[in-house]
Amino acid sequence: MSIRVGQKAPDFTATAVFAEDFSTVKLSDFLNKKYVILFFYPLDFTFVCPTEITAFSDRFEEFDKISTEILGVSVDSEFSHLAWLQIPRKEGGLGYIKYPLISDLKKQISSDYGVLTEEGVALRGLFIIDKQGIIQHSTVNNLSFGRSVDETYRILQAIQYIQANPDEVCPVDWKVGEKTMKPDPVGSKVYFESM
Repeated sequence: MSIRVGQKAPDFTATAVFAEDFSTVKLSDFLNKKYVILFFYPLDFTFVCPTEITAFSDRFEEFDKISTEILGVSVDSEFSHLAWLQIPRKEGGLGYIKYPLISDLKKQISSDYGVLTEEGVALRGLFIIDKQGIIQHSTVNNLSFGRSVDETYRILQAIQYIQANPDEVCPVDWKVGEKTMKPDPVGSKVYFESM
């Protein structure tokens, strides 16, 4: 299955681990409430994955302030997630994480989002889903290199700005407070003249 930006995000109901307890997470529960950063990682107890998982956790409050939930997903069981969370970071574990880690043991979520490899693990896919459940952004990295939390946050802010100001667009490397432009031949000249 191939999903694209602008399409409805595939819904799912899955078991997750949060605060060392099991819970059920349903993507559609966030509809009309929050944006969602849904990111996939290959496997628990690996090397690049904990750097990404803990980096998102360390920045969780920034995302929370702009009405965004973070959800991490891998093809491991909830029991594997729990075991990894119970190991301190200094020993290669995760320690406490401020958002749920979802078990995709049947590999259906990874398959639905088009990130499942032939070997049966998820590529490093990241999807920004808006409050209406529409995918506004996606990136997919190969297994050996991690993503940027800074860039994810910047893109999320641009999405939120444009949704609140639909008559504007954000130029390259745009950050909150910087100039936007009008998406027409005349209006865009105001931006270009200020460069």
